[in-house]
Parts: sequence; structure tokens; C-alpha cells
Amino acid sequence: MTTKEITPTKEHILREMFTDPSHPLFLRWQGFLNLLIFGSCLSMAMETVEPFASKNPSLFWMVEIVAVFFFTLDYIANFYFSGNRIRYIFSFWGIVDLISILPSYLMILNLTALQGAKVFRLLRVVRVLRVLKMARVALMDITNKAKIENSNPIIANLRIYLIALFSVMMISSTLMYYVEGGYYTKDAIEQGQKDLDAKLAADPASKDLPEADRKFVPQDPVGGNPIPTDKQFFTSIPAAMWWCIVTLTTTGYGDMYPVTFGGRFLAGFTMLLGLVLFGILMNIVGKTLMVLLFGEQMDSRPTREALVKTMLEIELIKGAHYDELLAMSDEEFQARLHGKR
Repeated sequence: MTTKEITPTKEHILREMFTDPSHPLFLRWQGFLNLLIFGSCLSMAMETVEPFASKNPSLFWMVEIVAVFFFTLDYIANFYFSGNRIRYIFSFWGIVDLISILPSYLMILNLTALQGAKVFRLLRVVRVLRVLKMARVALMDITNKAKIENSNPIIANLRIYLIALFSVMMISSTLMYYVEGGYYTKDAIEQGQKDLDAKLAADPASKDLPEADRKFVPQDPVGGNPIPTDKQFFTSIPAAMWWCIVTLTTTGYGDMYPVTFGGRFLAGFTMLLGLVLFGILMNIVGKTLMVLLFGEQMDSRPTREALVKTMLEIELIKGAHYDELLAMSDEEFQARLHGKR
């Protein structure tokens, strides 16, 4: 067998691996990426916990390098096999994929020593949006006919719900840590105290000030309200996760709450998302009770129109293929779902 005969076969397999949701390699690759996304998010969260973060910098750096390597590979493959490469670059997922790896390369190249280094580092928060791809892959599984026939729709819906819950919790907690907790991080407190000391040194009258007035206290830049030590709750992402769980479930313990304008705005948005997630959960629980208690059967096979519409919404197919799939016979449509050509 010649090399010319082998190369197209390998390229075809790679194309199926990155573009065909019904191909086993595609599902395995996406499952592997999901593990990396999950691990990367946990690493990002634990990186804000002291003194654990200071004692294990090499561990976090290793996780970062491994995650960025495979995220980069995924980005390059999606770009290469995309039908419209320019469209992919400027698409929502293309931008998220790029920004999620770009700050890491800037740190590797030591460009973060430039002014605005904190901005580059904060861009790593965008990587949390990759968690939403886990829900996207779950929808891909549902559109695969083999899985539709053999899977419980209640389990599939619950899986999507748990992914959505983790996504909201991770995104809200991370944003709260940076939006409000960023005012009283160790670096922010040290820099604020340094600036205050310089200001007091330039004013001879400041020598008569009490010790409490010579200690830096962060302030809300919008409202101007001070943030005393006993109100500095969001000292790490895991700490913010506790607040997020309490907020999403509307239990409202009140032991942690934002005091800045940005933090309260984010908290209000998180509360609304909690109501949405609660409604979705009640819908799943209600259907489950109807099946278990009253023997009601759930139709595990969505209509072809619903399947094709879902595939179009999550960008598995192009708009031009919508009418083509609807016009197919049942045998042809099933063959397409199975990945047969």
C-alpha cells in the first residue's frame, strides 16, 4: 500500500475525530477534553487557596501546561477541519478557545512582565466558559440515534442539568472572586498599603493620625464604601463556591454576601440563574415521579425535526443541511446519525 493511499485515510479519521459527533473517536476525544476542562477549573480554583497554592506551584504549572497543550491541539484541529476557517476564528466558541489558551502562552513567553500583566492573567477566567462545552457534548450524545435507543432520557436530562449547575457555579464563583475578592487579595492589600504610606509620608500632619487611619482599607470604587476585614469573604474561589451554592439554592444563610456594587450585581444575576436551574430540576423530578409512581411512559425518541433543530443550534450542521436532513428517508437519516456515508 503506498503512502498516497494511507494519508487520505489518516486525514479522514482525524476529520471524523474532530467533526463527526456520531464517531466513537469524537466522543472519546470530547470526553478527554471534558476531563481536562474539569481538572483545569479545579486547578484554577485551588490556585487561589493559600498556603496550598504557594507550596505547590509546580503542580499547578504542570496542570496548566498539559491543559494548554491539548486545548491548543483542539483549537488547531477545529480550525484546520472547519468548513469556513474565518467563520470559526470569529465564532463564539472559536474566540473562547483562543482566549482560553492565549494568556498561558503570554506567561510562558514571560510577556506578562509588561504593564497590564494582571489583565492577561484575568483572561484565564474565560477558560471557565469551556465548561459549557460539556453540556454541548451531552447534547451531541442525545442526537446520536444509538444512544437515543439505549439511554434513559431522564438520566440524559439530569446529566445536562448537573453540567449546567457546575458551569454556573464555576463561572459565578470565579467572577465573584475576581470582581469583589480582587479588592482585598494579598497583592492588592500590599499595594494599597504602599500607596497609603507614600501619601502619608508626603503629609507632615499625618503623623498625628491614629494607627487605625494609617492602615489601608479597600473601598468599593463605585459606592466609595470601605470593605473592612470582617466583610472580606471572597478570599478564594472555593470560598466563593460556598456562597454560590447557597445563592443558587435560595437558602440564603447570610454568612457570606457581597458589599460592592459589582459583587451585588453579579449576585443578583446568580440568583436569577438559580431560579432557572430550580425550574429545570423540578421539571426533571416531575417527569421522573410520573414514570415511577404512575407508570407513565416517556418518549425517548425525539422527532426528526427536533433532532435536526438541536444539531443546527449547537452547530453540528450548517443551515444548508437542514432541509436535506428533513427530506431524507428514515433509512438514510438513521445511517447519517450512525455516521455512515
